[in-house]
Amino acid sequence: MTEIIGVENKIEKKNSIKPFILKMRGGGHAPSRTNFADAFTGAMGGLICIFVLLWLTNITNSPWLMASLGGSCVLVFVVWNAPLSQPRNIIGGHFISAFIGLAMYSLLGPNILSISLGVGLTIFFMAFLGVIHPPAGANPIIIILGGYGWSYLLTPVLIGAVIIVFFGLLINNLREKRKYPLFW
Repeated sequence: MTEIIGVENKIEKKNSIKPFILKMRGGGHAPSRTNFADAFTGAMGGLICIFVLLWLTNITNSPWLMASLGGSCVLVFVVWNAPLSQPRNIIGGHFISAFIGLAMYSLLGPNILSISLGVGLTIFFMAFLGVIHPPAGANPIIIILGGYGWSYLLTPVLIGAVIIVFFGLLINNLREKRKYPLFW
């Protein structure tokens, strides 16, 4: 009898794995390419934002740019109408993730645990607080590996995110078919 139950459990486990594996095949269609106007708007928005942040860096000798802000430009100017591209997500996501990265660095120093905890906690808090912004997920890695201090929270993180939102408001709304933001 015990052998029969063991065989039945093996069959059930085998059958439960197949649907799990089948989900990994996908089955949907990749989104179509964007049109020329949207691609051009995205390029100009990113160019202007990054130029301004680098210009501010050069004239002040303070960092105004971090890598994850480039990803934010892609979202703001190419998929401006996505929930992850809205001002609260950009500013809130960057602020929360940078705060967590700085806290992990201050508490644990630069190591595997601080970086892993930083990213995990960032994902949790961005999701829990409703300010998910994928590029901001990189902030703890950038901050911990770079050994940045608490001033990094203001520049480049907070002010950089605000600058991107500012130009997002200007550039996206120049286009007749765009309305940015969808919500604050």
